[in-house]
Amino acid sequence: MREPIATRRPSAALAALLMLASSLSGCVPERRAEAPVAKPAQARALIDASLPSTLADRAGWAADLLSGFNALGIEPSRNAVCAVVAVIEQESGFRVDPLIPDLGAIAWREIDVRADRALLPRSIVHGVLKLQSSTGRSYGDRIDRARTERELSDIYEDFIAAVPLGRTLFAESNPIRTRGPMQVNIAFAEQFATVKPYPYAVKTSIADEVFTRRGSLYFGIAHLLDYSAPYDRYLYRFADFNAGQYASRNAAFQGAVARLAGVPLVHDGALLGHDSDARNPGDTESAVRMLGRRLNLSDSAIRAALEQARTMEFERTPLYQRVFAAADAAAGRQTARAVLPQIELHSPKITRKLTTVWYANRVDERFRRCLGETNQ
Repeated sequence: MREPIATRRPSAALAALLMLASSLSGCVPERRAEAPVAKPAQARALIDASLPSTLADRAGWAADLLSGFNALGIEPSRNAVCAVVAVIEQESGFRVDPLIPDLGAIAWREIDVRADRALLPRSIVHGVLKLQSSTGRSYGDRIDRARTERELSDIYEDFIAAVPLGRTLFAESNPIRTRGPMQVNIAFAEQFATVKPYPYAVKTSIADEVFTRRGSLYFGIAHLLDYSAPYDRYLYRFADFNAGQYASRNAAFQGAVARLAGVPLVHDGALLGHDSDARNPGDTESAVRMLGRRLNLSDSAIRAALEQARTMEFERTPLYQRVFAAADAAAGRQTARAVLPQIELHSPKITRKLTTVWYANRVDERFRRCLGETNQ
């Protein structure tokens, strides 16, 4: 469940409860290696067999999935295909533009929140939304009738472009930030497209492409599978899909640091605080600095390493290697290199307590069903 207007923040109250579940999940053995899929016909057959039996347009879904794997150069193995299928089922139930209950009410609440932040009276904002939009209906009427993220996104784009107040409320940025059947984050898609050229024709923008089936599947496969991480289970990739690439690895690093430094840390995978800098370090950086002399690393070397926390290169830094060497020595065994991040999910759409641990395990259940491992 990736939300259209979401913020995800760690809950310190969850730390003790989720630590046990996260550490135990790191002890599951690696899945057996698979024989490669040798021919396109075999790959297509494998994908088709992994799709839900009642799915409409199976051929179209299979073709877009295979195209995404091929464009990214990722082997469409049974595990990889089932991992992607499990995420699609969780995120959208194989709906390209899924219906969202009470979306209009959700949108109004978000608009009111943004009005309050901008110190604008709600009555003025609601009055402006009674203006006629480009379709002939008022913005407010269109919001009331919106049933999908794409419909709501179109309203926001219209409002931002046509009404000065729209730019004030939304800072010229559409608040619908995850899109399509895999609920891909727009920021990830736009950044990924700068590194690896998008393989399809772009009609309007990369952000708009993520609303399409082929675009969402392409970027969703990339987010889930197109990076190297020290994981022995897809479970951690599912957590990363929700929390950000390498979040599970980074949460394990935070666990090692917390044990070595003897300080509590929320294992959320975010190694640098949003508002932190070298002079005002966040909790994780502060804890690592406590170990600086023991690790023979300066504050500046620690900061430089933590700045690579969202890349594979972080594992090659002296900081990562020395922290885990010390943690392994203290424990007398190899400590976990991946744990599920402790993050509580917040969004206008969420009405109950949900976490990244819940999300990862939910997708993993679907993954196992796809593999025929429901009894494991």
